Amino acid sequence: MEAHVLDRLWSRGQTSLGARAERWRSKSWQVGQCAVAAGVAWFVAHDLVGHATPFFAPVAAVVSLSTSYGQRLRRVAEVTVGVAVGVFLADLIVAGIGSGWWQLTIIVALAMSTAVLLDGGQTFMMQAAVQSIVVSSLVPDPGAALTRWTDAVIGGGVALVAATVVPAAPLRRPREQAARVVRKVAALLRAAGDVMVDGEVDPALDLLADARSTDHLISELRAAADEGLAVVASSPFRVRHKGNLRRMVELVDPIDRALRSTRVLVRRTAVTAYRHRPVPASYAVLCRELADAAERVADELDADRMATEARPVLLAVGLGTAQVERTDDLNTDVLLAQIRSVVADLLLLTGLDELEATDALPPPPERIT
Repeated sequence: MEAHVLDRLWSRGQTSLGARAERWRSKSWQVGQCAVAAGVAWFVAHDLVGHATPFFAPVAAVVSLSTSYGQRLRRVAEVTVGVAVGVFLADLIVAGIGSGWWQLTIIVALAMSTAVLLDGGQTFMMQAAVQSIVVSSLVPDPGAALTRWTDAVIGGGVALVAATVVPAAPLRRPREQAARVVRKVAALLRAAGDVMVDGEVDPALDLLADARSTDHLISELRAAADEGLAVVASSPFRVRHKGNLRRMVELVDPIDRALRSTRVLVRRTAVTAYRHRPVPASYAVLCRELADAAERVADELDADRMATEARPVLLAVGLGTAQVERTDDLNTDVLLAQIRSVVADLLLLTGLDELEATDALPPPPERIT
């Protein structure tokens, strides 16, 4: 028992470590972009413009870039102007009346009011307030009036240039994640076929728990799709990918449906095993064949293609659902219906619409009475 618990903890730790590594990999471009932008902003302000300690140049660059692609250009502009306004007002007021608690009150009020009058959003207003506080309280230097404002503008300018340069990774991620979800569907189908053959309760319940933990895959797919669309909308260098990406984004809902149908199939499989109901061997064969077909779909998605090459294999499985035996047991009847549902959902990924996918499946066999 203790060894089993340790094995589960070890497996969970490995999963957590893998998830953290994947999270870092997905953010590695942004980390590198912010680091390079900070260095370039410092170089421009220090080496080219001649400022001794251009603190606000890298600060403005990093703060401006620390947003998602979907918000990138608008937020970068807001942050840049907000930082510049806050630094500019604080520099002017500190140079005129010095620093202190009542001066800070006036500075923050003026910075936020200016942001509001300039029609800025919440980010604009908050950055103006924060940067005015930094200038007036942490680094008050009346002799450096306007210098820090220039640094902030330099940093924001570097961020604006960097924001238009985005990698191809966000454009690949939707199809990679789509293929990952479909491969999970394949794995669940294959495992369900094994449970149908063995009828073991514990593996069936483990499989059910696994299937119920897949919601995050669709959330990640939707996030990847949104990020990809934001990239082609914000970067002039990636606009040509818009058509292909939109076609991939249109597959998110069918993939979601396929995963949901598979979860229902897994649940009915677990219930059948729990109640020790026999399942026709042909149903397990169908599940495994459908898993192979789903793998073909995933390969096509991974290659950035509509999965038309997988359509004949899926249609063959659909034909098989019309040729297997049926029983008078409701649980097994539902299993067959769900296999057919998964086939229809996966056919949507091959370019068929909903009616075409449904019509492509022959009528189910007559039920034994």
